[in-house]
Amino acid sequence: MSVKPQDLNWETLGFGYINTGKSFRAYYKDGKWSEGQVVEANTITISEASPAVHLGQQCFEGLKAYRTKDGSVNLFRVDENAKRLARSADQVMLPPYPEEAFVEAVKEIVRANEEWIPPYGTGATLYIRPFLIGVGDIVGVSPASEALFGIYVTPVGAYFKGGLQPAPFMVSEYDRAAPRGTGSAKVGGNYASSFKAGKEAQVHNFADSIFLDPATHTKIEEVGAANFFAITEDDVFVTPKSPSILPSITKYSLLHLAEHVLGLETFEGDVFIDQLDHYKEAGAMGTAAVITPIGSITQGDKKHVFYSETEVGPLTRALYDELTGIQFGEKEGPEGWIQKVEF
Repeated sequence: MSVKPQDLNWETLGFGYINTGKSFRAYYKDGKWSEGQVVEANTITISEASPAVHLGQQCFEGLKAYRTKDGSVNLFRVDENAKRLARSADQVMLPPYPEEAFVEAVKEIVRANEEWIPPYGTGATLYIRPFLIGVGDIVGVSPASEALFGIYVTPVGAYFKGGLQPAPFMVSEYDRAAPRGTGSAKVGGNYASSFKAGKEAQVHNFADSIFLDPATHTKIEEVGAANFFAITEDDVFVTPKSPSILPSITKYSLLHLAEHVLGLETFEGDVFIDQLDHYKEAGAMGTAAVITPIGSITQGDKKHVFYSETEVGPLTRALYDELTGIQFGEKEGPEGWIQKVEF
């Protein structure tokens, strides 16, 4: 039985898939993209020899639509998602979907699914997943000459259970990505390589794994599928910098807000796993997670607790309030950060 919007309890939504009945599709063939259109389908049909299936030639994005207090709908820095998809596409030799067309396609699919945008005040949002895959009949190890661009949407609640609550994390012995590899691109292989570590963390009652740099295993890189940040004892907002880290739009937004709104110093650089006592607060940040405070990090038999394992640190909460305030239209953000969806 299909779910309808009126059947949902918006306040208790998890982070899962609900078929809204309408998606977006565009096709690349003979060197050009089709116009693209909204379709009433949540499946795709491709050749069994498509390189997306066998060779991992694909990339994707993630962003959200936010219902504001006056009933309008905000998109947050959607142009940055368009640019990042183009960079990811270049990394795996896919034809990039034009950036302006990307933004318009996102708006079009949000308009088509207006009834699925959660009400203001529920904490829920409409998650938007654009994806780009290589298709066609490819048997050898070579890139596709055809491609499919699609977008699906689904209403979601918090990514981690409990919302803005500190969570425990453990350091993984596995690597998420290789040096000078695809770590900075939003491609599926980076996420598949994190599954085993994530499962191991959950078995031991942690929210997720912390990945260290693959070259030396001495520096924090990412937190599961999110970027890492920490705040020093003297109020410096620190986040790792590495060519194998995905450049999170949320991360760069928080770097700006930390400096220009909260007045903190900011720093992108090395965060050594053996120097956690330099930091009083820490968190995971990303579109899905927004901000998840890190209560503790465990490595082997060593456990470091940040501000608290049960309460959110004041600067982490202030950053969360600033970011979500802009996204939901409660605060004025920097010019260009918000685009309205016109209905």
